[in-house]
Parts: sequence; C-alpha cells; structure tokens
Amino acid sequence: MERKYPNLCNPIKIGNVWFRNRMFSAPMGGTDITADGCIGRGSTAFYELRAKGGAGAVTVSECMVHPETDGSHAYHLDLKVPGSLASFTYTADAIRRHGAIPSLELSHSGQFAGTYMTDKDKKNTLCQYGVSPSVRADGMEIRELTKDQIQEIVAAYGEVAGNAKRAGFEMLMIHGGHGWLVNQFLSPYFNHRTDEYGGSLENRVRFAKEVIASVRNAVGVGFPIEFRMSGSELFEGGYTLEDGIEIAKQIEDSIDLLHVSAGTYQRGFGITHPSMFEEHGRNVYLAAEIKKHVKVPVAAIGGLNDPAQMEEIIASGQADVVEMARALLADHQLPDKIMRNEEGKIIKCLRCFTCMAERAVTSTRRCTVNPLIGREIDGMEIIPARKKKKVLIAGAGPGGLQAAITAARRGHQVIVCEKTDGPGGILKSEQAIPFKHEMYELGNTLELLAKEEGVEIRYSTEVNKLYAERENPDALIIACGSSPVIPPIEGIDQDQVIVVNQYYLKKDQVSDTVVVLGGGLAGCECAIHLAQEGKTVHLVEMRSELAPDANVRHRPLLLEKIKEYVTVHTGLKGVKVTEDGILCEDIDGRESLVPGKTVICAAGQRANRKAVDELRDSAPYVAVIGDCVKPSTITTAVYQGHHAAMDI
Repeated sequence: MERKYPNLCNPIKIGNVWFRNRMFSAPMGGTDITADGCIGRGSTAFYELRAKGGAGAVTVSECMVHPETDGSHAYHLDLKVPGSLASFTYTADAIRRHGAIPSLELSHSGQFAGTYMTDKDKKNTLCQYGVSPSVRADGMEIRELTKDQIQEIVAAYGEVAGNAKRAGFEMLMIHGGHGWLVNQFLSPYFNHRTDEYGGSLENRVRFAKEVIASVRNAVGVGFPIEFRMSGSELFEGGYTLEDGIEIAKQIEDSIDLLHVSAGTYQRGFGITHPSMFEEHGRNVYLAAEIKKHVKVPVAAIGGLNDPAQMEEIIASGQADVVEMARALLADHQLPDKIMRNEEGKIIKCLRCFTCMAERAVTSTRRCTVNPLIGREIDGMEIIPARKKKKVLIAGAGPGGLQAAITAARRGHQVIVCEKTDGPGGILKSEQAIPFKHEMYELGNTLELLAKEEGVEIRYSTEVNKLYAERENPDALIIACGSSPVIPPIEGIDQDQVIVVNQYYLKKDQVSDTVVVLGGGLAGCECAIHLAQEGKTVHLVEMRSELAPDANVRHRPLLLEKIKEYVTVHTGLKGVKVTEDGILCEDIDGRESLVPGKTVICAAGQRANRKAVDELRDSAPYVAVIGDCVKPSTITTAVYQGHHAAMDI
C-alpha cells in the first residue's frame, strides 16, 4: 500500500522504544479525577479512545508529583493511596493494548496550584509555593521554595517516575513549559532567586536538569524521557526563542524527545492553545528553529489538524513528531484515517474551546463534534439494533447528519431530507469567514460520512406532514433548525441590510463602512472578520455586555479581538435604518446615529416550532433535536442527534 503521508506514517524509535507513527496524542486532562488523585475508569476510557484511533503515543495529563507543595486537584501516583497504582496500571494497559505507547506527564503547578479546582475559593486556603516570593495576580501570596523543599520535589519526580514505569508506562513526559514549576525556574519573569537556582541561564536550568536526572535514575537508560518546554514565553519579561535554544542545548543530552510548545498558560492562553483567530501550526516555527541546534528528536504542536501540513512539517525537517490534543478529541480516529489514506473523512477540530470550557465549568470533558468524549463508558458504544427500522430525518444540519450517521451504523434504513440544496444547515453561512471555515467544512464531512454509511440524502425536499405520512417511517427525527430574528425596525427591509446568515451569499455587496446590529457570538465574530478585511466596523448591542453566549474560554479571546478591531456601542437599541447607518436610542431615550453604509443584522435565531408542531405525530417514535428545540450550539445539535438515533 502506498501511503499519501509516508512521513507521518513512518515509525520512529525514541530511546529503546518503537512508535508506530509520528502522530502523538498530547497531554489532555482527564474527566473523573478521584478525590485522592486516582485515575477514574471514565478517564481510563478517555485515554484509551485515542489509542484505539491509532495515535503513536498517548500521554496522560497531569500527574502532580509533590502534593505537599502542590494542592492542585490532579492525578497523584502515590503508593500510600489504595487503588492509586492500580488506576495507573489499568490506564497504561488500556492504551498499550491497542498498539499505542502509554506515556505519563509528570508535573508540578508551582505558584499556580489550585488551577484545576472547581471551587476557586478553596485555593485561597492552600499554601502556594513558587520559585520566588511574590503576589499572584489574584492576590495570592507566593512563598519561596526552600532548598530542602526543592530537593524533596526533585526526589518526588524520580519516585513517581519509578512507580509509573512499574505501572506499565513506557515513556514519561516532564512538563517544563506553560508557566508550571519547571518553567517558573527557567523564566526570568518568575525566577528572582539569588542562589544557585537563579540569575544566569545556567542556574535557572539547574532545577530542570536535576529533575531529568532524578527521573533518569528511576527509569534507566533507554527508557524514553520527553521534555515539554515553551520554545519562547512570548511575553515581555519572559525568555525568548534565543533563550529557548540555549535551554534546549543544555538539556538535550539527558532526554530522548524535546517537545516544543509555546507561551505561558496564564499569559497567552489563545497562543499556547491556538484559537480560531490564529494560524494552524502558528507555534511550529519555534520547534523548527530549536531543531536546528539540537541532535535529539523534536516534537511540534499547536493547532495542528491538517494531514498535508503535518506531513510537510516532518518532510521538511521542522520536527520529527507532531503532537495533537484538541484535534484528537474532535476525531480520535484521525491517525488511523491518515494511515488508511482516508483523510477526507477526518472531522476537524473547530478550535471553539468547548472542550476546555467544559473542564473549567463542570470538571468534565465534552467536544462539540464528538459525542463520545467524556462519556466513553456511558453506554455510548454503537450496537446494531435488534430490528432494522426506517428512519426519516428532517434537516441536514450537524444534528440531523450526526443522527443519520449513528442510526445507519446501528443498521437502520435512513433517509435525510433537506429543504435547501446542500448540507450543513446554518453552518453554510460560515464559509465566508476564514477563521470559522472548519465549521462550514463540518457539514460536508458529515455528509460524506453519512453517505459512506448508506444514508440516502434528498436535497431541495422539505418534510411536511403529508410527506412524512407518505414515507411512513418507524422513526422521525426533526432537525429543522431555526430562522433569523428580524427586529421590527423601520427600514430593516432595505437593500443595504444583510442578515448575518446570508452574508456568505452577499459579501460582495458589503461596503467599506458597516454597522453590525447584535452583539451576540455571531455578530461579534462577523464584526471581527469584516474589520480584519479592512472595513470600518461599528457594533451595536442593547445589553451591557457582548457575547454572553460564548463559552468561558473563547469569550475572552473574542473580546480581545473586538477591542482591537471594532468600535462598540452597548446599551443602544436600533430604531431606524437609514442610508447612513442605524439611528439608535439609549435607555434615556436619547438618539444617536451609528454610521455605516451596510447593516449586518445579527439579532439572533428563533426555533422553527411551527414545523415541529406539524410533524410531532408523524411516526411512532419522534425526536426533536437542535435549534428547533431552542437555538443553541453545534455541540447541542450533535449530541442530541447522536442520542436520538441511539434511542431508536
């Protein structure tokens, strides 16, 4: 078999261990960490899913090595805790049985202990230790680690490493980046010590070298040690790429794989984890430059999900391994699909941050486009139905297509009817906004997967009561979506007004000055796009805040872009569209004109309840999913579609 991406698919030997390909699953926090730091069975299944999907290595994140000085609610591999060793052993077994190499990330939060606690007030009761005394941005006092404590932590790295090897892990990653403790020692921003651990770069690297030596002593020669570092901290006062090169040169003889990430978690979240506003692979240049100066294999990471781009990274010598996190949540089978030359079937990560927002809000995981994530052992396995049934689905948006795929995989006869001429529903409107193009692609990918499963799709076909009765299905899934809200404003029907969902059809009609009416997620993202194209953009919102419908990880990054590009007017209600803009009124009745020759109406969506009411009695089993229940998210539509099909 000739592989389209031979470099990605090529095995690699790191230390004394062979890895089946160059696509590694980067550390991702689990979903059910027990109160005493054990890996719950749900998390074991969470990591196993990436191994089933073909990753060369799967790294479990994060095992905090010294709870005495790190109160983070994370994994702790501690022989004094009943079940701890067993939980790690079961997890290593689950990963290895599918051919992936199990790896464990060893870490210490340093002055950011408590980051993963759901109860943020509780971290105020912790004693926070860091490399140097300081006061954190949230007011927490940081105590400087003593030399005795430093040596305890160094020893703990070795002790946990030995236990991890005993549990069956075949590689270990030392987390030396993103603002955690090892990075705090490396960073001139955090490290103000005057002893042998501070000052010169050689001194600041000392702790990292001692940690690596402790781990090496515990696991022996040939056992792969991966060191994760930020190639540059990317903020004023932090270390630069030039410093990153020197750090790498000082540690390379002691490690087997250098994993080059970027930034500091607390200062540049959307860079360390590239947001949709950033280029894919925006941090690879750091790995590529460092690789020129070291002999050890190098791994690159940062918003990677395109096989062609990843193949080029390896082929051109920018890195030896590519690592992915969110991309393997969106499609855990991504490596297998690349190995099978089926890259067109990859469901790409949308970089929407649902996964990370869910962890922050509920301490679980969820992925917008993969309903298995975080629920791998919750009866999610697709089992063939006992009796084949005829399933009719009204709507080919993401929810309807996901329902079709799941129902077909269960063995049902599935027909999808869509009143427009193509797949995706509301996602079709995203094709004109470059940083949201993967949302548009999702509709096409789901269509491809549905057809692969034998689903019949009928476009330009609307399901009404008569149509449903004629088809006589055993099950009907109503996924007929929502319609845009058009506020009763004088002049809203004029030619210069474009509904945001129709922007992709009328983008050439947009002038150089624009008013976006509506500061929800859709309005904000459209405003950013138009401004990035060089247009003068004003954003009008009745409420006092923008994008309350955005998740807690995406929203701050969105607001940063709004601040950079867009003039915002909150607390204003549009009352009249004129040829010069929108006449608005504030809470006291004062009028003002917000200028713009084009008006983008982004006033929200309304559920298509009329269609639901008409169809609700058209089959023995009827499920209503997605926006026609109430306007929500892609996540809601995909999850509801999957489960509606599972229940047939």
